[in-house]
Amino acid sequence: MNKTELLVTPASISHIEELMVAGADAFLVGEQFFGLRLPGEFTLDEIATARVLTSKQNKKLYVAMNALFHNDKLEALAPYMKRLQEIGVDGIVFGDPAVIIARREAEVTIPLHWNTEQTATNYFTANYWGKRGSTRAVLARELSLDEVVEVKENAAVQVEVQVHGMTCIFQSKRSLLGNYFLFQEKALEVENRSKNKNMFLHDKERSNKYPIYEDSNGTHIFSPNDMCMIDELDELLDAEIDSLKIDGVLQDPSYVTAVTSYYRQAIDAYYGSKAAYKACKKELYNKIEEIQPALRPLDTGFFFKETVY
Repeated sequence: MNKTELLVTPASISHIEELMVAGADAFLVGEQFFGLRLPGEFTLDEIATARVLTSKQNKKLYVAMNALFHNDKLEALAPYMKRLQEIGVDGIVFGDPAVIIARREAEVTIPLHWNTEQTATNYFTANYWGKRGSTRAVLARELSLDEVVEVKENAAVQVEVQVHGMTCIFQSKRSLLGNYFLFQEKALEVENRSKNKNMFLHDKERSNKYPIYEDSNGTHIFSPNDMCMIDELDELLDAEIDSLKIDGVLQDPSYVTAVTSYYRQAIDAYYGSKAAYKACKKELYNKIEEIQPALRPLDTGFFFKETVY
């Protein structure tokens, strides 16, 4: 049995070093020109540095190219992937078929991980992209646990599932915040919106606050709660899901590091014995609750269809 990978999105090179100590097996990095909703910007030079660090520890390094590309970005795809191949990264996360075409034309052989966020909902489509070069499917966050297991049972590719962190529930290619504040003649008040972690969309009816920020890919709105599956991991591990992801977007790096260490303990306990995992899972959940931001309640996302947002 292959052990399930623990994948984390880091904020910086130093954060990668901390996360390796905490027990992460793999990292997803990139920059907003090519990738969506990343905790930190990694230039090509920084990706090369990260590759050196991760290689020494036998860790995996993946690069996000999951943006939707307009015509003006197409010429940049092949040179970027050629450089990634020189660096020796372990995978490219993509959603736009343009990446497949550019990769083939550039004669790049880096494995592809298919990630379209909301449309990765069945094994037929996962296998469709598998026949076109993808080795992994990153499943939609809206699937139930039963649906995730069914995909894994029938997929000819690896399966990745998010188990902790925020989930994106809306994206617009337009700068909705910027346009609004510009109309209000308050543009200077919202500088660096992509780095602002304290802007929220308020839902008074449900008493929810939805984090919202902008980057070069548009406007992103996130769930009001943080998904947390640390005390429900056994069914995902029983199903031999290939990769479990902790998403660090808009989270404090120290929080992500702590959460990673707790998931490492949970996964290692499971592989020791299921009884050991069951004995420690509630304590680990409580440790996460202790460091959880007050505005971000924990839930199980859509795994048990309890979430309403």
